[in-house]
Parts: sequence; structure tokens; C-alpha cells
Amino acid sequence: MITLCGRPNVGKSTLTNALVGEKVAIVSNKPQTTRNRICGVLTRGECQFVFLDTPGLHRAANRLGDYMVDVVRRSVADVDAVLLLVEPIPNVGGPEKELIEQIKKMHVPSVLVINKIDTVEKPQLLAVMEAYSKVHDFTAILPISARRKEGLEELLDLAATFLPEGTQLFPRDAVTDQPERQICGEIVREKLLYCLDKEVPHGTAVEVTKFSERESGIIDLHVTIYCEKASHKGIIIGKQGSMLKKISTMAREDVERFMGTKVYLETWVKVKENWRDNLNLIRSFGFDERD
Repeated sequence: MITLCGRPNVGKSTLTNALVGEKVAIVSNKPQTTRNRICGVLTRGECQFVFLDTPGLHRAANRLGDYMVDVVRRSVADVDAVLLLVEPIPNVGGPEKELIEQIKKMHVPSVLVINKIDTVEKPQLLAVMEAYSKVHDFTAILPISARRKEGLEELLDLAATFLPEGTQLFPRDAVTDQPERQICGEIVREKLLYCLDKEVPHGTAVEVTKFSERESGIIDLHVTIYCEKASHKGIIIGKQGSMLKKISTMAREDVERFMGTKVYLETWVKVKENWRDNLNLIRSFGFDERD
């Protein structure tokens, strides 16, 4: 069990997908894309890696944010190793310092993974390594590019040295512990993040109300998109339904690739004002700190 942690937008989900070789976590260039802990599984020879992709550690502004921060803190515990992902900036920020303090208490191998090395000149990496080495004695420091899949073999070879002997936790062909309907819902939310601007996508939640397979193998997928304001609903639907059609088409194409079959997707948009501060609604949408 290996936790991937870091601040928002550092590339944790991109790295999880690259390591697993399948898209098990949604990705966008907007912060706080990941809301739940995502489990990615890779079986490589006799080794089985279980990567825990966590939300980015940030200052919470609502109850949903509180939940996401709590997920991070609970995920950096009871694991065999921790990967702290950072950008190639020679400064240890507040979120990194907080995570390092938690890592120090765990007494497990910790790796500083400097991501996005394709965006800087190599000499700059030395300053980054020096800055972090002053704060914590990491087991190892590895520069990578998750987007370009550079340095991943070295990362897996290193991670294999941390794995305890024991029974594998998942079947050899497993890539995640998420139910298919949950992944399909997350794919729809990814397209909302991609297509919408400003605060609108962060105030959305996706509920899969129907997920069934016909005898022919076709999947019927019904999804309700919740937003916080009536004005946001209009933006999501768009002029004559153009935006919702764009979102739905992109999501359906991705779901079909993931499921390997034809999908009939129907989407609706409803308003639930201030749902991110409503504990009952947060739980009904699958975010429950009691898990």
C-alpha cells in the first residue's frame, strides 16, 4: 500500500494512471479534481502495488473541503510507503511542510517525487532537492515526468523494495477497487471540469441513477448532475442544450472506451443550493468521513 500525496494539481492522478496503465482517476488542470481516495492496482511479476491517489491538501472552504482534507490525512497512515509529489520549485510550501510532519511520525519509507521535470532545466532540480533535503531525510529522491512517463520504471523498481511479503490483495487483472458505475460518474465530472470555467465545475456533483447492461452488452447509463445555483444550471445546459450535449458526448466516448462497449447515456441537471455545506447531501453523493 503506497500513498501518493501532495498539494492540488501536482500530478498525483496523472501519475496513478501512468503507473497502473489504465485511466482509474480523472484528470484536469483545475485544483481539487480528486475528491475521494482513489485506489490504483498494478501487478508486476510477483509484486502487487496498491497506489492510493488522494485529494490535494488545501485550505478547506466548505464541508466538502473538510472531508477531502480528512481523506488526505487518513490516507497518510497505515501504509508501507509514501510518495510526496512536488513541483520543481526550490521552496517547501505550507501543504508540503504539513505532509512532511505527518510522514515523520509514520516511520515508513518516504520518497520525494519531483514531477513535471519536463518543464524546467535539469540544473534547477538540484536546488529543489537541496531545499527538501533540509526539511526531511527522504529515503530517496526521484525526478519524473508523469505526463511523459519518464522515470516511472525507476520509481516502480524502488517501490518494489518497500513491499512486504504476503498475499496479494487484489486479483492479478484488477486495476482499481472502484465500482464501474462510480468510475463512469467520475468521467462525467471530469468533462464538467474540462468544459466549464470559474466556480461552476467545483460546485457540481454527479449521481449515477441507472447503470445496467442489456443482453446485447450495451450499457444504459443515467446520470444526474447537481449544481448549486439556477444560473449555473443554465451554464451547464447551454444555449439550446449545446453545452450539456458537448459534455455528454465527451463523457459517453470516454465511458465507451473504458467499458469496451456501446453506451447510451442520458443526463439531467438539477439544483441543490449550497450542497457542499450540507452534510446529508455530501454523504448521499458518496463522500462520507465515516468510511
